[in-house]
Amino acid sequence: MPTLIVVNRQGVERAVEGEAGLSVMEVIRDNGFDELLALCGGCCSCATCHVHVDEAFKDKLPEMGRDEDDLLDSSDTRDANSRLSCQITFGDDLDGLRVTIADED
Repeated sequence: MPTLIVVNRQGVERAVEGEAGLSVMEVIRDNGFDELLALCGGCCSCATCHVHVDEAFKDKLPEMGRDEDDLLDSSDTRDANSRLSCQITFGDDLDGLRVTIADED
């Protein structure tokens, strides 16, 4: 199984395994990170699964869709590496992906 590295809001880093085909949001949620709310369940209608993607993986991700971009515009903590974790499909090609859970808006 591929590994996802998650940094929580306190700066604590933890490596977790995730099933290929799940979203990054599902991998984070399924591994007990309660601070990632993911209120809409992954249907891209909120921004509560906002993460900052490590620069080394930024160009390996699929292009951001318009809905995701619009939702991230509502975040005070958006930066160039911001993504909604529900919109990133996790798999072997993203093994070692490092994401930081964004501060709550």
